[in-house]
Amino acid sequence: MYCVAFSPDGTRLASGSWDNTVRLWDTITGNQLRTIKWHSRVVSSVAFSPDSARLASGSWDGTIGLWDTVTGKKLHTIRGRALGVNSVSFSPDGNRLASGNWNKTITLWDTTTAKKLLTLKGHSEYINSVAFSPDGMRLASGSGDNTVKLWDSAAGKELLTLRGHSGNVVSVAFSPDGNRLASGSRDKTIVLWNTTTGEELLTLKGHSSYVYSVTFSPDGKRLASGSSTIKLWDTITEKDTITLEGHSKYVLSIAFSPDGKRLTSGSADNIIKLWDAVTGRILHTFKEHAD
Repeated sequence: MYCVAFSPDGTRLASGSWDNTVRLWDTITGNQLRTIKWHSRVVSSVAFSPDSARLASGSWDGTIGLWDTVTGKKLHTIRGRALGVNSVSFSPDGNRLASGNWNKTITLWDTTTAKKLLTLKGHSEYINSVAFSPDGMRLASGSGDNTVKLWDSAAGKELLTLRGHSGNVVSVAFSPDGNRLASGSRDKTIVLWNTTTGEELLTLKGHSSYVYSVTFSPDGKRLASGSSTIKLWDTITEKDTITLEGHSKYVLSIAFSPDGKRLTSGSADNIIKLWDAVTGRILHTFKEHAD
């Protein structure tokens, strides 16, 4: 399982995989609701619109699909250059979509017309992860050049370059108040940054392998990170409060439910798990994607 996402209303999960499909799941029953077969290569990123009505899927085939989450109907096809897409992220108002691309650029798209709005250039390697700030005014990007950049999402202007990692930055995530940014890297660490000054606030160490995914809880008090295991961290004390073990391969993608009580994880073992984010108990295990 390459990527997972919780719907903002908490009722559904989306997953994308090496089998080139997107799947939708019921978070209460664990039932699979829909399978979307359209991409011709790995589905590397999925993201729900803020109203849960649409889903974006980005693929290594260089395309992005925008889907109606109820009917499964394709609303738009977004085609950039003939290069892969590693990450997609909706703006908080749902009107824009950012894509992080293999060609070292970030593209901003109009989700109503599927037209390109801006292209952001500045990284020297491929873009692994993009994320909008909670107010939609900034965009963060993590790259294979070991840096994180913060951008003005309206003007496309580069605001800050954050240097501190010694390996590829694989995942970035804003805190709910937008004041902090977390970045996970192949250097096995997570760094928390001040999004105004670019100051490195703290470095979290504890994983024995690459950190593939980071995400804040809705209240901002915890951070989850995916590696060979999943760790939940207290962002104030800097301590890892719980370690979740259950996947047999690397955890590539994680996401909190909107109420912060559950956590979902997608792994290279082609399994999705839904966890109790307080006790660490496994609530559901999903496996329908092909190897």
